[in-house]
Amino acid sequence: MISTLGAALAPGIAILSYFYLKDKYETEPLHMVVKSFITGILLVFPVMVIQFGFQEELDLGVFAQSYFLAGFLEEFFKWFMIYYTVYKHVEFNEPYDGIVYAAAVSLGFATLENFFYLLSHGLSTAFFRALLPVSSHGLFGVLMGYYLGKAKFVADPHRKCIYLGMSLGIPILLHGTYDFILTAGSNIWPWLIIPFMVILWSVAIRRSSDALDRSIAAAFRRHYEQEEAEKI
Repeated sequence: MISTLGAALAPGIAILSYFYLKDKYETEPLHMVVKSFITGILLVFPVMVIQFGFQEELDLGVFAQSYFLAGFLEEFFKWFMIYYTVYKHVEFNEPYDGIVYAAAVSLGFATLENFFYLLSHGLSTAFFRALLPVSSHGLFGVLMGYYLGKAKFVADPHRKCIYLGMSLGIPILLHGTYDFILTAGSNIWPWLIIPFMVILWSVAIRRSSDALDRSIAAAFRRHYEQEEAEKI
């Protein structure tokens, strides 16, 4: 049990640490990040119940299972919790903060899913799970947080609505595509999932770097304004 728990926790914590420590100028309060991670863990239970209900009542095909049961339900619940617990919080004061908190919720969700899977299928699947399901959840969270960060700090209400829509729509589309490749790709799925994950990682890293640059600029501007105010 201890080894299973460690194998389930390790990839999620490693990926979250990478994105958390990337912000060297004004890191988020650790208790807020841990709370977001735990929120993601707790989200697994209502999502599993709802998914089970739909599977029992409806005869869903591969497409609906991928884009609705997995993509929409999981990403919507994560987005909903991030929006109402973090997005309006005072600690969300830089564009990069959205990435940290969304990644924390997503990786918390992925960690408990990973734990249940390893309990059922054994530790031999741990490396595969770390490379694909856990990291993909984290990267969906990075992109969700990127657009939440853009929505939070844009003045134009129209653009704010667009970015909020993108913060939910893009993770749903990517998550659904990921699941669809794994469930409908037959023997060719490795040839589809490898480029998908490479592109996902590269886009997520570029977006996180862009958000970090904007956050650093905002932090220096605040410090400059504070110094000027103190001089007066």
